[in-house]
Amino acid sequence: MNPSIQVFVFDAYGTLFDPHSIRTLAETLFPGHGAALSQLWRAKQLEYSWLRTLMHRYEDFWSITRDALGFSCRSLQLPCSENQRDSLLDAYLRLETFPEVKASLERLANRRLAILSNGSPNMLRAVVDSNGLSDTFECVLSVDTLKFYKPHPAVYQQAADQLKVPKEAIGFVSSNFWDVAGAASFGFQTFWVNRAQLSADELGVTAAATLETLTDLLAMGGDQGTPDDDTEHT
Repeated sequence: MNPSIQVFVFDAYGTLFDPHSIRTLAETLFPGHGAALSQLWRAKQLEYSWLRTLMHRYEDFWSITRDALGFSCRSLQLPCSENQRDSLLDAYLRLETFPEVKASLERLANRRLAILSNGSPNMLRAVVDSNGLSDTFECVLSVDTLKFYKPHPAVYQQAADQLKVPKEAIGFVSSNFWDVAGAASFGFQTFWVNRAQLSADELGVTAAATLETLTDLLAMGGDQGTPDDDTEHT
């Protein structure tokens, strides 16, 4: 682990919180279609964030999540009542963490930790609180203050500004390679949590390290010493 890292900044959705943990509810509501709905909902959620940033037509992530769900149900020809829609949206506020996340964050408790997410403030507050992580992070940063989404460079600059550290001193952790690419291009030290063993996109950047799970961050020395401790591993 590079000893110059002063703060670890985590993406939220897909990195700490599993967007597909709503599959069980989706399957209950729409038998035989839970996995397909979960996959398309997540894909459209991301697509809408990028398109709205390019068009300069910002809507917060809650609105985008709702609209992506509506499209997905129509596309899959799933008649979704208002109650079903509200149940799925409510579940998004209580997404489960990936299995190793809580224990890994506990072992990183001696480090400065933050979240930088596309999520709207209310969404992030709800999912962090529902998982008992409200005391884990120094701050939870949302793109909502900027009105555009990652991977816009200004989003990553916001983290450096709020945390008051040079961008090179931030270790950015994400499971989304497009997010890793944006952060690496900006100048963060990046760690790609590649749980699904995907191929990296051809975007002209690479992560400083690729991890199978968040636990691998600990194995590299992330839980040893303080941020200024020169005994950390490279």
